[in-house]
Amino acid sequence: MHIEMKGIDKAFGSNQVLNQAGFELRDGEVHALMGENGAGKSTLMKILTGVYTRDAGTVKVDGKEVEYKNPQEAERAGIVFIYQELNVMFDLTVEENLFLGREIKKGFGVCDKKAMRKKAREVLEMMGVSIDPGELMANLSVGQQQMIEICKALMVDAKVIIMDEPTAALTQSETEALFQVIQSLRKKGVSMVYISHRMEEIFELCDRITVLRDGQYIGVKNIPETNMNEIVKMMIGREIGERYPSRQITLGKEVIKVTGLTKKGVFHDVNFSVRAGEVLGVSGLMGAGRTEIMQAIFGNLPYEEGTIEIEGKKVTIKNPSQAIANGIGFITEDRKTEGLMLEKSIRENVSLCNLNIISKHSVLGKGDEKKLSQRAIEDLHIKCFNAEHESGNLSGGNQQKVVLAKWIFTSPKILILDEPTRGVDIGAKKEIYQIINKLAGQGVAVIMVSSELPEVLGMSDRIMVVREGEIRGILSHAEANQENIMTLATGGTI
Repeated sequence: MHIEMKGIDKAFGSNQVLNQAGFELRDGEVHALMGENGAGKSTLMKILTGVYTRDAGTVKVDGKEVEYKNPQEAERAGIVFIYQELNVMFDLTVEENLFLGREIKKGFGVCDKKAMRKKAREVLEMMGVSIDPGELMANLSVGQQQMIEICKALMVDAKVIIMDEPTAALTQSETEALFQVIQSLRKKGVSMVYISHRMEEIFELCDRITVLRDGQYIGVKNIPETNMNEIVKMMIGREIGERYPSRQITLGKEVIKVTGLTKKGVFHDVNFSVRAGEVLGVSGLMGAGRTEIMQAIFGNLPYEEGTIEIEGKKVTIKNPSQAIANGIGFITEDRKTEGLMLEKSIRENVSLCNLNIISKHSVLGKGDEKKLSQRAIEDLHIKCFNAEHESGNLSGGNQQKVVLAKWIFTSPKILILDEPTRGVDIGAKKEIYQIINKLAGQGVAVIMVSSELPEVLGMSDRIMVVREGEIRGILSHAEANQENIMTLATGGTI
């Protein structure tokens, strides 16, 4: 299928999101669509698939001008969009999610559950997903839910598949399985639009790259004829320099020590410590227990055995309030459901964890609240109209900065970051890395969980590798490389 979009305009009120944007997709190619958060990538694809109506411009499919009224109409034409925001029904099973609206029927309109179960197993096996089709979606990790969303798209006889940050929540092995499926689909003539901020993936997988900046078409490049630096310059209009900013490491005293932490069936005998000014990276395959360990330390998941010491003193942490009182901040992996109140303003979100510093005698000081939110916007370079900007309408990178601000102003001794740059563009990533380095420089003990190996290697002083709920090893900066991390993560020894 050949798709051509020209002169596309789209505004939401006074906010011009697309201005003469364009895109071309050829038969059987994997085409990357790149740009900073808020560049208009997803909006352009939503116009193609009928989610939004364009204000101006033309869309042609195989030479014929089209305007799909809704995503279902686009899907019937063979164009499927896998959204970055997971579109799952948490109270339904994996199988029910896969077949929602496209059930296999037998006589009298009754669902053919046997045929549906067989088809579900086939698709899950093709993707290398070891999940029971009868499992509730609510019981799956974010990464597993993402894999189900991808499987759902593969159930349709699609000619074009649009993937928006498909690997943001996937591990290395899950990403490799997805790439194998993409290559297989390409050989069958399926075209794919691949929206991602992960440069390594794009240069490994894609044929061409189209770049948008501030809603405008900047250009298209063949992968063999370009490089990462050129693409970054097209995206942000300037050179970005080193991806992982360097810092002077000055380690202080031990801030947190975890001994024998155990929750049966989830993690076992977890032991580690972090010093002031240190960034401890945490790596491992999806489902290894990384997030669960952090949730336990933050009091969000009860553990049965073990101790937590902060600055040499044993502490009791049975809920997040106690964790915060002991100087722990936690940026969760899913900012949209756990990190932010999307319908609330920047001001309200930043205030949430900082009521003690903006109120007196239980009365909220409006002036102090306004100053705090304005300081967050200025210090973290949050792109917005003002402090009343609704958080759900910010780009992914700016949403993450609001989450960071919320915790930074609590002056934490320990800051846990779970996937801090998921779904964030390369420019905002570097700003977040600089914030992390600044916090470490101020003596904060930072624990950073990440599925991106280059990020873990580029930002960490030491790397703790988790496998099946156990610490398989803690690598020094000199010992750490992708091979050693994956060896430990998959059960090997160094």
